[in-house]
Amino acid sequence: MAQSLPTSRLRKSNDVTTTLTDALEVERVESHLNPPASYDLADHPVPTGREEVWRFTPLKRLRGLLDGEASDTRLKWDTTLPAGVTLTEISGEQAVELGELAPNERPAALAAANAGGALLLDVPADAVVAEPVVIRLTGSSVDDLVWSRLVYRVGAHAEVTIVLVHSGSARYSAISSFLIGDGAQVNVLSLQDWDDDAVHLGRDAIRVGRDAYVKHTSISFGGDLVRMHANVEYAGPGGEAELLGLYFADEGQHLEHRLFADHNAPKTKSNVVYKGALQGQGAHTVWIGNVLIRKVAEGIETYEENRNLVLTDGCQADSVPNLEIETGEIEGAGHASATARFDDEQLFYLRSRGVSEKEAQRLVVHGFFNDLIRKVGIPSIEEKLLETVETELAKNVLKDLA
Repeated sequence: MAQSLPTSRLRKSNDVTTTLTDALEVERVESHLNPPASYDLADHPVPTGREEVWRFTPLKRLRGLLDGEASDTRLKWDTTLPAGVTLTEISGEQAVELGELAPNERPAALAAANAGGALLLDVPADAVVAEPVVIRLTGSSVDDLVWSRLVYRVGAHAEVTIVLVHSGSARYSAISSFLIGDGAQVNVLSLQDWDDDAVHLGRDAIRVGRDAYVKHTSISFGGDLVRMHANVEYAGPGGEAELLGLYFADEGQHLEHRLFADHNAPKTKSNVVYKGALQGQGAHTVWIGNVLIRKVAEGIETYEENRNLVLTDGCQADSVPNLEIETGEIEGAGHASATARFDDEQLFYLRSRGVSEKEAQRLVVHGFFNDLIRKVGIPSIEEKLLETVETELAKNVLKDLA
């Protein structure tokens, strides 16, 4: 089953059709898919599942992560910190003072309240960090409830790659803020490679400095239920964000990725490309893309794209791109969403040249993912991802291939 429900909300535009009624012709502050940020838990009630931002998520499978039970359990940390990069413990108050992006959903608010402080990864201004910063987070049991609060501060004109790898098992909820200085060049990759029973709720909020560039890649393979947010806002004109994602859902897995690009400054850019594959009974993926172009954001460019490849029967892919536009003075804005099975013409072409059906399917899947994997920009991770795609295919599509 596939669902594609693009929506657009256009207002006060000189060159596009206005679809909101006159009664709504007021200054718009928040997106309907991005609730107001607040540290007060009263502003983030326990969801019922009927809310727009929760309607795709199977709440019963969250295993108590929305209840807010206190816990001092931590994941095991293993870090690779190149020279000049530091990782220190700070208080929650210090995280706020540094400019942490406040939580706009209950899991992130609970993580901020229950983490008992925060960790600060600091990259100094003008630093050119040649080797990736690598943080490996490992859980030991799904019975462990873990809250996490992380702040990543990258100084002006610095260049750095940050890799986070999640593995093992836990019930894990994290709030993360990436504070990117003016003119910085930053590549962030978050890999969710959990055991089959893990539950992970994560929010990565990014503030892009003036004329800075950020590439953020979210990759989900493991876990019973993974629900990831990537939010972007801008601290000044000229900032650019590239949001990439890749996911592969197996039998019974729920993998959900939600994006929000808040163009709150002029001449900013955002480009979103997420690709996913599904196989096995009950495999479910959700992609929600939302772009808000505020009245002040003249001259911006944005595009969001989601593609899903359904490999077997019994899967469901939900894909919902949204545009909320409050000014017509933009360079470009658009979105695309598609969910489909194997391309018959591609398979026919390969079969006509002597390639077996299973091998043809394998080649098509690798071709589907390959261009996105090559954009990751970290050779060791790219090779691992290609191997992981092969492993995933062997579970179902290629299991009878000799």
